[in-house]
Amino acid sequence: MERVDYNDSIVKGFVIWSLVWGAVTVLLGVIISFQLVMPELNFGPYLTYGRLRPIHTNAGIFGWGIGSFFAALYYIVQRLSRRRVWSDGLARFQLWFFNATIIAAAVTLLLGFNTSKEYHEMEWPVDLMIVILWVIFSVNAFMTIWKRREETMYISLWYTLAALVGVAVLFLVNAGAVPVSLFKSYSIYAGTNDANVQWWYGHNAVAMVLTVPPLAVFYYFLPKAANTPIYSHRLSIIAFWSLLFMYLWTGAHHLLWTPVPDWVETLAMAFSIMLIAPSWGVVFNGYLTMNGQWHQMRDNYLIKFFIAAITFYGLQTLQGPLQAVRTFSAFIHYTNWVPGHIHMGTMGWVSMVMFGAIYYMYEKMYGREVYSIKMANMHFWLVFIGQTLFSVSLWIAGVQEGIMWKAVGADGSLTFTFMDTLISIMPYFWIRSLGGLVYLAGVLLFFYNIYKTARPGAAVAQTA
Repeated sequence: MERVDYNDSIVKGFVIWSLVWGAVTVLLGVIISFQLVMPELNFGPYLTYGRLRPIHTNAGIFGWGIGSFFAALYYIVQRLSRRRVWSDGLARFQLWFFNATIIAAAVTLLLGFNTSKEYHEMEWPVDLMIVILWVIFSVNAFMTIWKRREETMYISLWYTLAALVGVAVLFLVNAGAVPVSLFKSYSIYAGTNDANVQWWYGHNAVAMVLTVPPLAVFYYFLPKAANTPIYSHRLSIIAFWSLLFMYLWTGAHHLLWTPVPDWVETLAMAFSIMLIAPSWGVVFNGYLTMNGQWHQMRDNYLIKFFIAAITFYGLQTLQGPLQAVRTFSAFIHYTNWVPGHIHMGTMGWVSMVMFGAIYYMYEKMYGREVYSIKMANMHFWLVFIGQTLFSVSLWIAGVQEGIMWKAVGADGSLTFTFMDTLISIMPYFWIRSLGGLVYLAGVLLFFYNIYKTARPGAAVAQTA
């Protein structure tokens, strides 16, 4: 077979910088969690919860998330196409422009320039940078796939192409705004329409950024790590098209009990429930791939990450549709149940699949085993325990909030004040912060293991 000279330097570059932004993300997350239990840690005007929280969110989704996806997708696309990336120069420019964009976003958010749109807080100059960045990546990925030497398009390429198109459409539609100054603009939509477009974007940003690229990664790296073919390529294609079709209609489930028309809410609710089927199609495909191979959960540290990740994905894609039902939404909406839900996705699903992928890529690109398997196993258990403490504590807090907010006396007056509720859930906030510290310890261990693996003359991996 013809040997292809892949461009792995760009993969390594994106891994390194995604790890940098990942460290910023987790550190800021721990800081703002402590700010909620120790208000004295808010130092105005720049180092307050209100300024740091959107930086944490965007550094996580775009710095760590998209940065690591760039790395993995460059690795995957080249190998599934059996050709070097279409333009090395474009890829190098993308790496540095990516960092410039993340820095611009962080600085402007720290200074208080904010559109107040969830997952789209950056003002219009940064939006333009994001558009340029995405166009560069899309052109390079599309052209590499177009000129591929492998006729069959494996499912990971389908998910890659969907992400490229989906993110572009979502971002451009929601970004519509009229600039009034260098760092201030107003949305071209108004009122209910603005909310509807925002959450069409917001929920589908979860689809096209936090679901579709990680699924491309999962479908490639699980079979590679397990050294066994995916259970069913046909099932993966059916789930792919079903997932894309159903996701596009679900955004309004964030707007239940609002002025959005009832039929729009009901449509979103129905499609959200149906979304369970294609989501679990992926989960079953992953589990069935491990038929006869489950001993690898004990023997192969990489499999732990991929199977735990897809399990968290499965749990989240049950929890999310249930939250889209009006009666359940009325109980948990605006409570801490919701951040518990989204962090199971980001810390459990997305991050764990990317941890496994980065370990695998570094072993292959450097031609050696990971520096310490024992350390990698410890990393797994720290992030697993940390994420579980984090999410479960917030779910319990959310249920308690829902009960107390809706408790009424015989005369119809509220039984508890807002302050009563806040005091009652404070212990769970402390557990959340503890979980964040445990998770941070695991991430730091991961960084050290990757650094030692990449060092010249790195030792052969320890066994455990």
